[in-house]
Amino acid sequence: MLSLLQTALELGLIYSLTVLALFLSYSMLGVCDLSTDGCFTLGAAVGAMVALSGHPLLALPAAMAAGAASGLVTALLQTRLGIDSLLSGIIVNTGLYSVNIAVMAGSSQVNLNKTDTLLTLARDLLGTPQARLLVLALLAAGTVGLLTLFLSTRLGLAIRATGDNPVMVRSSSINPAFTTLIGLCLSGALTGLSGCMLAQYQRSAEINMGSGILTVALASLLIGRVLVPRGSILLRGIGAVAGAFLFRLVYALAIQLQMPAYMLKLTSAVIVALTIALPYLKKQYPLLLHRQKAKGGNAPC
Repeated sequence: MLSLLQTALELGLIYSLTVLALFLSYSMLGVCDLSTDGCFTLGAAVGAMVALSGHPLLALPAAMAAGAASGLVTALLQTRLGIDSLLSGIIVNTGLYSVNIAVMAGSSQVNLNKTDTLLTLARDLLGTPQARLLVLALLAAGTVGLLTLFLSTRLGLAIRATGDNPVMVRSSSINPAFTTLIGLCLSGALTGLSGCMLAQYQRSAEINMGSGILTVALASLLIGRVLVPRGSILLRGIGAVAGAFLFRLVYALAIQLQMPAYMLKLTSAVIVALTIALPYLKKQYPLLLHRQKAKGGNAPC
């Protein structure tokens, strides 16, 4: 049971980087970036290839740069070509499939079993099996802290204002196209970093590893919103990380109960649906209870 919790926590910390990326683009900027799946795989592919060349530490900034480039293309399609944000994400996600294959030198998978990674270096340096968890926890905590600081700056406040009221932003002489571009680039960088860390964690990168990651991140974000419905950016960021852990814990329990692998996608969809519906059901519950009582009171003796 302890190993199950540790694995869920480690994977939750890795996926929390994508959840924080979605927190920035979806919750703050108001843009649902559908290129997340491809961007995640891009970060994994770039990170794996750089690590394979003997530079596991450089793999992290390289993956972030690749993710930022993906976000830049998505933003330019929206702001310069006038393409709807949803369509922009779909277009970029489709194109990234070919890009990711090209990055992995025409292969659909890259094996890192004989290559050093950040996590293996940390294990050798610290000499403890908990080194992997420590590195991932520090990475997630640092990301939450830096994101909180950034969103408190003038540019960060402009990004938040763009998501709240773009008309007011234009009247305040702030270019919403610029804030959208910066927001999506940062979101893509975090998604790419998340993909890179997963590739180093499982010692491989493959073309379909980002499939469904948007659903996972959205479910985790919504779970975090239920845990921390309001509060400061820091608290909401911590809630997003906690949501990622809880989602992975449910996944791990489903596997522990020997649920067939093909049912895991359905599990994700059910979790997302229930999480989205929960606030509505909480509002409707008193009304349903009142109606039930009314029916009981009018019942004949």
